[in-house]
Amino acid sequence: MFAKLEDAHDAEMQNLRKQYASPSESECIIRRAIDQQLDTAPLRLLNTVTGFLCDREAQISAFKMSAEHNELWLSWSMKRADLQMEHITKAVAAYFRCVMLSHRWEGKEPLLQNIQGNFVYELNSISGIVKLRKFCEIARDLGYRWAWSDTCCIDKSSNVELQQSLNSMFVWYQHSALTIVYLSDVLPSSRSGALGMSEWNRRGWTFQEFLASKVLIFYQKDWTPYLNDSSPNHKKSTAIMEELEVATGIDRQALVDFSPGMSSVRERLQWASNRVTTVQEDIAYSLFGVFDVRLPVDYGEKKANALGRLLQEIVARSGDITALNWVGQSSEFNSCLPADITSYAAPPYAPPSLSEDEIQAKVSSLRYNIVAVDLASKVYDLLKSMSAPRFANRRLHLPCISFRITEVRQRHGPDPETRLTYGVKADGLQDLLITTGKPLIQFSRARPIRQTFFLVRPWDRRLLEELDFADDADSVGEFSEPGFRSDGSDEFVGGPSVEEEHHSRAMRMMVYLGQPFCAFLLAQERVGEYRRIASDHNIIAQVKDMASIDNIDVSSIEIL
Repeated sequence: MFAKLEDAHDAEMQNLRKQYASPSESECIIRRAIDQQLDTAPLRLLNTVTGFLCDREAQISAFKMSAEHNELWLSWSMKRADLQMEHITKAVAAYFRCVMLSHRWEGKEPLLQNIQGNFVYELNSISGIVKLRKFCEIARDLGYRWAWSDTCCIDKSSNVELQQSLNSMFVWYQHSALTIVYLSDVLPSSRSGALGMSEWNRRGWTFQEFLASKVLIFYQKDWTPYLNDSSPNHKKSTAIMEELEVATGIDRQALVDFSPGMSSVRERLQWASNRVTTVQEDIAYSLFGVFDVRLPVDYGEKKANALGRLLQEIVARSGDITALNWVGQSSEFNSCLPADITSYAAPPYAPPSLSEDEIQAKVSSLRYNIVAVDLASKVYDLLKSMSAPRFANRRLHLPCISFRITEVRQRHGPDPETRLTYGVKADGLQDLLITTGKPLIQFSRARPIRQTFFLVRPWDRRLLEELDFADDADSVGEFSEPGFRSDGSDEFVGGPSVEEEHHSRAMRMMVYLGQPFCAFLLAQERVGEYRRIASDHNIIAQVKDMASIDNIDVSSIEIL
């Protein structure tokens, strides 16, 4: 038919031809919609209708043989006015809707080689097949044609496929139609609280699976909905989300509507700090999607290296140094990074908050001190010129404010057998105590040693943006728009000058620098190279007075 229309020469037949699309045109449009849909879908899926595992080409072939495809093809061929690209996209998306499984691996699970080429619903002798079969049945009964499980839908013998799968898994869950969570340790008719106590809440991979999923249903051991909640999305259940908020420490807004990326880095690391994985490197790999990073997967590199690469990428891309705020053991990857994710379990130190009135009072006390104003401006300009933190060959180049340690003396602590307490003096800082599980070298001005030690305050450039914002907000209240008086008169009045704004921000920064802060203890290895000495507790330091700030050392140092 299309060939005859193509060859026709009379006007009537040519007009008729314009009402139709050629088969190649129709197929091209539909294929474009398929590729767009499958771009965020797993490479292999279980067909819940046929019971067979399908790769990408098998999925597309199944669609081409379906009634949905025929309807689209014919409708597009006739160029129906009501059938636009948006309609095709929706039809393709509906056909390829996928259900993901989130669960805890238990013993032997059915792998790709056990499932490939076999009818899932008739396999009985394979360990773990009952869970997989029941998952497929529920997905099918809910009206979904495709299902995915991490046990059998990844060819783990293919390094390329494994790399792509682990780096794409967050996106797959994020774009799935539904995630089914199977809680094998939550018994039927359990009361509220059982979900929070489930081992599922402690696994590494389930952390990102839950955060990524937009629609999710929890099932108990007997595959009945948790708390008999038959609603289509448990993320909309107030009771269930409140239970998870208490159990995980993740605020409800993030549980319901999580966005991957580099915001709130330290908080997200704390959320993940109690998670465990069977394979040690997975504690880092399972967080790739949470922070929206793509990195090589290298099983065998060990946990510290995998976590180090992830944290290095986070700091390098975001400039967020809160990832350096931890207690515990240093990593072999870099001494400024932790060896284990558990080092983020304790919340980061937060200095005493100051109200805006308190800040303004401190600023006012400094404003009429010419020496203080000049000093503040000098330090402000110096810190503003500092570069962002960066990694190069596992070496961290960290902008910071350094205070040289002049004395370390051991004190009698409450538990001297396991924890050692030292009194520390440093130029420009108030005397402080450091508690650690490892002995420190004791010295003083009278008994110096060759090695040099420092307490440093890492410098976060984002603080300047916060100071500028706070100062601008404050200026709105203090000044009218240039050219107008706040009382409505016609007398011209100008706003704050550039110099006044600069001094105001500098004064606010001085107030901030006078607050207690979490310090890092560094030992100089060679000229220009340092190593962080880890501590079991936060090291809280504070400058002595305004004069102490005049002698601070601001620079970017290289930490091994």
